[in-house]
Amino acid sequence: MEDRNKFDVNEQNKDRSIGMPSSYREEDVVLLLKNITGLVEPQPTQEREKLIQSGRHYSEMLPIEYVPTEKYMQVYEESLKQYAKPVANAVGVLSDKIMQRRGKDVVLVSLARAGIPIGILIRHYIRYKYNLDVPHYSISIIRGRGIDDNAMKYLLKHYHADQLLFVDGWIGKGAILNELKKDISAYEGVSSEIAVIADPANVTDLCGTHEDILIPSSCLNSTVSGLVSRTFLRSDIIGENDFHGAVFYENLRDADLSYDFIDAIEKEFSTANHEDSISVEGYGIDEVREIAEEFGIDDINLIKPGIGEATRVLLRRVPWKILIDERYREDAQLGHLIRLAEEKQVPVEYYPMKHYKCCGMIKKLADT
Repeated sequence: MEDRNKFDVNEQNKDRSIGMPSSYREEDVVLLLKNITGLVEPQPTQEREKLIQSGRHYSEMLPIEYVPTEKYMQVYEESLKQYAKPVANAVGVLSDKIMQRRGKDVVLVSLARAGIPIGILIRHYIRYKYNLDVPHYSISIIRGRGIDDNAMKYLLKHYHADQLLFVDGWIGKGAILNELKKDISAYEGVSSEIAVIADPANVTDLCGTHEDILIPSSCLNSTVSGLVSRTFLRSDIIGENDFHGAVFYENLRDADLSYDFIDAIEKEFSTANHEDSISVEGYGIDEVREIAEEFGIDDINLIKPGIGEATRVLLRRVPWKILIDERYREDAQLGHLIRLAEEKQVPVEYYPMKHYKCCGMIKKLADT
């Protein structure tokens, strides 16, 4: 049997040239993405939303990045201070599960872009507690378009199939997990198992918590994700042998908070972590269907449950309204959502939910 330790972080660093640039340190992650900086003109949110709802795939466009207001950044900083500890605990719980299940030969494969800072945190925790440096790559998976086949081929050329472990930030409805399960069947020996910090949808046990917790990196876009855009796939720019694409926002360097976020969580690391006992019956997708029926929404893709997803709706879609569970009416975890909703004049409604603390709903544009 081939020595599994043959491919290590040195291998990762040796092939640095294949990855696109980011503001992350070289040893922390290799982005298996094509650098398309300057090749795609970002589009305003309203224009992009009309195109999406008229059938254009979201991956063929890039949004203009939201520039946070001073007040919003104050809320973000407060959230980071308040929730660094529970997020660090969830990172620790998840990392312990990963080591128990996969062992020292694991290769972290984060899903760009929300999974990247989480993959780095897991890598740092494993080094902190287990004194191991595990490789970390990031690849693109796009709902409706699938996983990046060229990136998968690259990984399988360098590692054993059963070493690969996919990492993401959180699970909302479970759409990306379903996409992963469908796509990964083409790669013999690769598990569709996904490691996440928060799984309020109740679909994986490889999570830090089943609570819908605030992961502060969800509050911002590229400035907390290595100055990298969301991933892009369009045939005139992404060739047959290319990785999926992304843009590097060098112009935002002065606003970059990527390591401020990571350092804030890392300061709260502990070798003793406390797994929560949260247990909610059923699955998040069933609750989403109930919400769709209650509010007369015929496309559940317009419903984005959970703190991370609701934040994304406010940052880069055209929101219709935000639902907040009645139990969290005054919860500081949702302060950034309230602030964003106020800025964008989006109504907030209080509505009972079991799996989620909040839910974002995208406006159906009547003129598309």
